[in-house]
Amino acid sequence: MLRRKPTRLELKMDDTEEFETIKKELENRRKQCEDADAMGGASDGGTSATGDVGKTREQAVNERIGYKPHPKPNTLPSLFGNLQF
Repeated sequence: MLRRKPTRLELKMDDTEEFETIKKELENRRKQCEDADAMGGASDGGTSATGDVGKTREQAVNERIGYKPHPKPNTLPSLFGNLQF
């Protein structure tokens, strides 16, 4: 088996600055979402906030793995097929 030499990663100042700016943006978004959830959760009683969190987590996982589910219609022909009498 052939082995290759370890590669070296170089970290530059531009990379660290970009990382810090992205990190700050994500923290700001997270704070805005938490503030919005706190405002919406107080009026709804907090029940819908937990359901939305589960749904967004499921959507995030689906997006990450590339799965795009198609919603199934809840009509009688789709539930029982095309039965003709």
